[in-house]
Amino acid sequence: MALLAIETSCDETAAAVVEGGRRILSSVVSTQAALHAPYGGVVPELASRHHLENICPVVEKAMSEAGLAYGDLEAVAVTQGPGLVGSLLVGVQAAKSIAYVQGKPLVPVHHIAGHLEAPALAQGSDIPLPALALVVSGGHTSLFEVAGRGEYRLLGRTRDDAAGEAFDKVAKLLGLGYPGGPIIDRLSEGANDRAHEFTIARIKDGRPDFSFSGIKTAVLYHVRREGVPPVEDVANVSPLIRDLVASFQRAVVTALLRKLEETAKERRPRSLLLTGGVAANRRLRGDAARLAERLGLPLFVPPIALSTDNAAMIGAAAQIALEKGIRAGWDLNADPHLALG
Repeated sequence: MALLAIETSCDETAAAVVEGGRRILSSVVSTQAALHAPYGGVVPELASRHHLENICPVVEKAMSEAGLAYGDLEAVAVTQGPGLVGSLLVGVQAAKSIAYVQGKPLVPVHHIAGHLEAPALAQGSDIPLPALALVVSGGHTSLFEVAGRGEYRLLGRTRDDAAGEAFDKVAKLLGLGYPGGPIIDRLSEGANDRAHEFTIARIKDGRPDFSFSGIKTAVLYHVRREGVPPVEDVANVSPLIRDLVASFQRAVVTALLRKLEETAKERRPRSLLLTGGVAANRRLRGDAARLAERLGLPLFVPPIALSTDNAAMIGAAAQIALEKGIRAGWDLNADPHLALG
């Protein structure tokens, strides 16, 4: 019951072999962070070119570490979308080729479905449902209700920047480097996160949506007003900058968890999920744990390796799709705007 999963939605080339949707036999990720760092963000054309270079070695390594031959696989799964179209196409074409040659079913997977299944994959078993899931990454910030196994309902989303995108843009503004999230997380430790008060957007129509452009713009205005120069040495950052990014981080985390709390009180789930690349943020993890304790709900957060983009989570979601009879034809195409819920 093992399947090969491929993930190339952004700037990580990933492949994994997952058994029964819960046991990871191998998980290989080739990151391009250093490649895109000079630009302060992902350059789509560079990303797709490097996926082309990396996809075969990554898949071969995943199969080798799993100790399986291609003929032993039950199916081949791949992220169909959303994401960067050039990057997605590399994964889709690779998966189609392997599935066709080996005569195996081809299973299309939504990238966010993978993130939603990552907590259960890390747990090694099913989690109490219905669950309320906060998905936070560089490209996505959403609230989902997981009503049943493989049943996802979108409740809220960001109306502008994703939270991870806001972290990256603020880090770029201050000359801190890329990716911005881990850098700001590190610099915020021990800093004064009350040095600045940033207003958190209120959504007037009452939907559990998010908005981070205002917080990001407030940091920009502060930098211009105070004449804050870009950091020259990231190993020696001034306390003023550290206090600024700590205050920014607090505002973003507060905005995320405020919506999570409000929605949890309204919908009364049996558990909470926190997943996506930004779920690696220590402030977010700590505050989410305290929120869950106040609400009397279990919180499931995957380890960092399963929070950031990886193919093992795609394999977990693919197993559910496979059991539901979902298959793709050889005309499967990448869909950069694929919807879920």
